[in-house]
Amino acid sequence: MKKTSTRLADGRELIYYDLGDDTVRDAVDRRPLDATVTTSEVRRDPLLGDSVAIASHRQGRTYHPPADECPLCPSEGDRLSEIPDASYDVVVFENRFPSLAGDSGRCEVVCFTSDHHVSFAGLSEQQARLVLDAWTDRTSELSHLPSVEQVFCFENRGAEIGVTLQHPHGQIYAYPFTTPRTALMLRQVAAHKEATGGENLFDAVLERERADERIVLESEHWVAFVPYAAHWPYEVHLYPKRRVPDLLGLDEAARTEFPQVYLELLKRFDRIFGEGEPPTPYIAAWHQAPFGQLEEFDGVTRDDFALHLELFTIRRTSGKLKFLAGSESGMNVFINDVPPERAAQRLREVASS
Repeated sequence: MKKTSTRLADGRELIYYDLGDDTVRDAVDRRPLDATVTTSEVRRDPLLGDSVAIASHRQGRTYHPPADECPLCPSEGDRLSEIPDASYDVVVFENRFPSLAGDSGRCEVVCFTSDHHVSFAGLSEQQARLVLDAWTDRTSELSHLPSVEQVFCFENRGAEIGVTLQHPHGQIYAYPFTTPRTALMLRQVAAHKEATGGENLFDAVLERERADERIVLESEHWVAFVPYAAHWPYEVHLYPKRRVPDLLGLDEAARTEFPQVYLELLKRFDRIFGEGEPPTPYIAAWHQAPFGQLEEFDGVTRDDFALHLELFTIRRTSGKLKFLAGSESGMNVFINDVPPERAAQRLREVASS
C-alpha cells in the first residue's frame, strides 16, 4: 500500500491509498472553494448523560446529485469533484460538511473505489483489503489527535438508510468522547468481570454463540453470527477469534482472511429477500475500544474490549422496512419481528456459490 497525503482547494486533507507503490498523485484541486466554515458543537444532555452534536451547516450538504455530478467520482475534464485525480483505488478526505470538527472531533469520507456503479460486495479481495488497511491507518492517525477519544469506521448503504450520495463509500467519525453504546458495553464488561472473578464478557459471549445455532459462517480467524438478542430483523456480528481492542491489533493472518469473509457476508445480505429484490440497505459498524482513559468503568482496560463489526438491515421482509417507532425511539426497547434463529438459517441458506 502506498499512502499519499495532499490538500484540497479549501485546505481539507485528502489521502490516496494505492495498491501500486509506483503510483504518483500530484493532481491539483482546481475548484474555486472558500475555506470550510463549520458550526459543529457538542452538547451534553444532563438527564441521559449522553452527547449531541449540533451542526446546522450540514443543512446545505450535497443531496442526491445525478450520477454525472457525483462529488465522489474522480475529476474528469471540466467536471471537478472532491477527488482531483482522474482515477483512484481508495481515497479518504475530510468531510466538507462534518458533524464533528475542531475541538469537537473530526469526520472523514472513505471512497472504496472510483467505480460509481459497484457496491462493497462487488469489490475484489485485493480492493477490500486496501479498504481495511485504510480504516486501520486512519484509526491510528486519528487516535493521536488531542480532541479524539474514540474512532468509528462505518458504512451506510441504501437510500432507505438515508444515504444521499450513491457512490460506494463509508465514513469515519472521530469522537471527543466515549460513545453511549460503547460505554454501555464497557459497564457490562466491568460488571461481568467483577461477578465472575475476572472472566471477559466478550469471550464468554463468543463461546456461547459458537456453540449455538445462530452461526452464519466461520473461518480460521473469524466468526459471524446472529446474536441471541438481535435488535434488527437481520443482524450479524463479525468477530476475530483472537480478541483485540481495535483494528490495529489484527494480525496479518486475520487481515488476509477478512476480505473473503466480509465479502461473503455482504453477498449473502443481498440475497436475503430473493432474486429480483433491490439491493439490501444496511449499516456496517466497526466497534473499537476508546483511546481515552477508562477509569469510570471499574478496572476495565482497553484490552478487555473486543473489536467487532455489526452488520444489519432495516428491511424486515420484501418491500417492508423496520421503523423505530414508540418503543424503540421513545424507550430504546427494541421489538424484533424476525427470530434470530430464523435469520441465521436464512443467511446460511443464501451462501454464495
